[in-house]
Amino acid sequence: MKKSHLPTKVCKVCERPFTWRKKWEKVWEEVQYCSNRCRNNKNRQKNFS
Repeated sequence: MKKSHLPTKVCKVCERPFTWRKKWEKVWEEVQYCSNRCRNNKNRQKNFS
């Protein structure tokens, strides 16, 4: 499958789009953050550029 055909979501912290990853296959519906950095900063104000 080509990357352009993979599902995408928008990160709740940085508001950037991110694509499906194989490691998220079974939990894709629960994924909310694009990275560990965003997950760790979920309670802080937006410090991203």
